[in-house]
Amino acid sequence: MKMAKKGIMLALTVWMGIGLAGCGAAGAGNTPNPGDQKAPAQTSQSNAAADQGQGQDKLLSGSVVVYSAGPEGLANKIKEGFEKKTGVKVEMFQGTTGKILARMEAEKSNPAVDVIVLASLPTMQALSSDGELLAYPEAENADKLIPEWSDAAKGYFSYSASALGIVYNTKLVQAPPASWSDLAKPEWKGLVNIPDPSLSGSALDFMSGYLSAAGEDGWKLFEQYKQNDVAMAGANQEALDPVITGAKSVVAAGVDYMAYKAKSQGEPVDIVYPKEGTVISPRPAGIVNTSKNVDNAKAFIDYLLSDEAQQLVAKAYLMPGRSDVEAKDRANYKDIETYKVDWQWMNEHTEEVAARFTQLFK
Repeated sequence: MKMAKKGIMLALTVWMGIGLAGCGAAGAGNTPNPGDQKAPAQTSQSNAAADQGQGQDKLLSGSVVVYSAGPEGLANKIKEGFEKKTGVKVEMFQGTTGKILARMEAEKSNPAVDVIVLASLPTMQALSSDGELLAYPEAENADKLIPEWSDAAKGYFSYSASALGIVYNTKLVQAPPASWSDLAKPEWKGLVNIPDPSLSGSALDFMSGYLSAAGEDGWKLFEQYKQNDVAMAGANQEALDPVITGAKSVVAAGVDYMAYKAKSQGEPVDIVYPKEGTVISPRPAGIVNTSKNVDNAKAFIDYLLSDEAQQLVAKAYLMPGRSDVEAKDRANYKDIETYKVDWQWMNEHTEEVAARFTQLFK
């Protein structure tokens, strides 16, 4: 089936609802194929203040509007660090990838956002292919990014990443599952959550990535999950919370940084990466081509890729996007067995995968 790339945005918009229209801007491995970059007209306005070393050689002032798919604590620290370094005010809306796309669609006639930070690489690839992003080839430290995760044409930059694994309650589970297929066994019946891919970009990356590697037969695993009473349980945190409290034992396709953070806070959870492999979900950032604050948006991208912000990423239990920065107290990307995913296939089939999965788990 020929898929329109914008279908990803439209499908998620339908799921999330158009009621976000009245909201303001402030608020809460294989190489990807980024598609053909269009060259949209730049609609920037130069801003004025002292150059804060962000690589722009321009004076900065005013504000920048950022829509960020979290995590909330990290997003707030990045906001504070950028404001302190540049004097530019960040007006930030935080939500899931689905909520961000819904908001962008609702605001299409009067765009407000300058920079988007998503939790799904294929979704950002689709926006890039549709010419909705502004290339920034001069981005500082972009040459240090892990190339498999970012756009060679510098249309988007994966400043961090998470991996999907099996998160389990250590009080309830003494022998954690070693394979994705284990969760279809009778002993796990009714004890497993899985995030909703219409609400979680990283969960959607896992499902589409797994299917890109396994082919049509990969659906058998998800059908077995359904038969074993695996519950589709909201976005990532909603899927994890019942495991923390003991109402459920396991999250399939759980986001690893959430598990590491909960564990560091004394919660009875841990994570395993299945022996056959998993999917790493990069978290890309890009400048939209309708940005009214392009200089500030470029400075924000530079900050995301800076030494300071990359250390903030590592402290938040995410994998840094730069190959020269390692995370501590968690597995790094080179330590995790991954599927040989086809990012282009994922880009083209994301809408289909999300729709079919949610229909299966209704």
